[in-house]
Amino acid sequence: MKRDMFTCGLDAALAVIGGKWKPLIMFHLAHDTRRYGELKRAIGAVSHKMLIQQLKELEVDGLVHRVDHKEIPPRVDYSLTEFGQTLANALVPLCEWGTAHATEVSEMMTNREARTR
Repeated sequence: MKRDMFTCGLDAALAVIGGKWKPLIMFHLAHDTRRYGELKRAIGAVSHKMLIQQLKELEVDGLVHRVDHKEIPPRVDYSLTEFGQTLANALVPLCEWGTAHATEVSEMMTNREARTR
């Protein structure tokens, strides 16, 4: 996509991290290099297929670095690239907002579920 295809910077950023799992993957990789199993446990509800797909997309986009150690049992490490770290840093204020407003968001989600029943 060309730069002029985005309506604003937020539009461009969301094109990269769109979806439910990519921001969480980046959050966990921002703190340290992680193995696949560590990421799966940290995120929890994500399926194997979806986690692999999201990691591959982040790798292709140049945000995540993958190292296959060619060992048995398999050992693959994931970490953020420098480019990925810049995006992870941009997610920090969003994480802080979520932490500060977790109670309100939880109530909002409960109310939303009640309205859609």
